[in-house]
Amino acid sequence: MKLEAIDYTADNAEQLFVESLRNTGFGVLKNHPIQKQLVRSIYDHWQQFFNSQEKDNFHFNVQTQDGFFPAAVSETAKGHSVKDIKEYFHYYPWGQCPAELKIELQNYYDQANDLASQLLGWVEKNSPAEVSKLFTQPLPDMIKGNEQTLLRVLHYPPLKGDEELGAIRAGAHEDINLLTILPAANEPGLQVKGKDGQWLDVPSDFGNLIINIGDMLQEASGGYFPSTTHRVINPDGADKTKSRISLPLFLHPKPEVVLSDNYTAHEYLQERLRELGVI
Repeated sequence: MKLEAIDYTADNAEQLFVESLRNTGFGVLKNHPIQKQLVRSIYDHWQQFFNSQEKDNFHFNVQTQDGFFPAAVSETAKGHSVKDIKEYFHYYPWGQCPAELKIELQNYYDQANDLASQLLGWVEKNSPAEVSKLFTQPLPDMIKGNEQTLLRVLHYPPLKGDEELGAIRAGAHEDINLLTILPAANEPGLQVKGKDGQWLDVPSDFGNLIINIGDMLQEASGGYFPSTTHRVINPDGADKTKSRISLPLFLHPKPEVVLSDNYTAHEYLQERLRELGVI
């Protein structure tokens, strides 16, 4: 099995995209509407932010989870005992953000949300009837007007060689949300676990857009769309002294959305955040 980039402008793009999601949990798009230069500019500006002491002025709010999370409080993936080697900033339109970085980041947030809504429409349109009927409302409507969709600016710092045994940049995990929208980062390392248990490299050519299924879509589809395990490995044969910037948008439904007979979106999110140890 191999993950290949799908041309967003192709006549059969939506069918190929949803088929890829179904088979691997991931879809990779090229020639999509989000401009490379916007992503590159965000990477460059936020690299400067993470290199500065200014980040300490934006320490995260425990209750609202917006702001800067230092490496000391980084996540430990479910089932792991060692923290990931990363620091990150949680951006919400209503949350804290350096003024000089907010306009550009909000621009990306809006564009990525618009595209995500379209992709959710693709998913619903190309789902079997027995799966579509499980959705308690149209998938794009689940996110409309929601203020909990999270844009995370991730910084994987250079590796020094003295990292804790077993620590990698992001341990094997699944995402919580409906879909995750991720511009290819400026360094390789993202891998997805195939059905055969083998790890596959996700095409990370700069300009690609990587989309993966989260647990909430898996729950809402009765397991038809798989939330696939993925990780970010420490680069082998690459320059380990390089930082890695990543910009995932975690697409969340409104809290009151009913995902299944077992959960609302709010109930599901709270359960997972407790498992991660962040609340």
